[in-house]
Amino acid sequence: MTFEINGQEHTLDIPADITALEVIRSLLGLTGTKEGCGIGECGACTIVVDGKSVNSCLMLGAQLDGTKVLTVEGLATEASLAPLQEQFMKNHGVQCGFCTPGILMSTHALLEENPDPDTEEISKALAGNLCRCTGYQQIFASVKAAATASRDDRITGGKNG
Repeated sequence: MTFEINGQEHTLDIPADITALEVIRSLLGLTGTKEGCGIGECGACTIVVDGKSVNSCLMLGAQLDGTKVLTVEGLATEASLAPLQEQFMKNHGVQCGFCTPGILMSTHALLEENPDPDTEEISKALAGNLCRCTGYQQIFASVKAAATASRDDRITGGKNG
């Protein structure tokens, strides 16, 4: 199978019963994607496949064939964090950090589809992501701040000081 992950093309021969999560973590060494529950309930393994957030623990690795995948490692560059990650830092949307990669990926997919979501839309997008530490207030504040920063950059052409 051949697919693109974080901008790099990969061709792999994999067993038929391996999950996308196992491909990402074990075969490609991208350990930001976490296995929490293994049954699609917690969202720690969320990745973005062709623009949609997906629980990688429920997806067979073979289903990655021909797709474009984004993991948390693909958000930042070597020089800087992604604006979304910056807002999670600034707004204390991270506690222990275990759930954070999945939440970031669900949020990324949301903001790509809807750059100015309201609270209900954020709630719906994050319904599949569980966090045991933050109580969600800081996470929602981080998502709203990322949307606002993105909107401001669109208005000013990225020349926000």
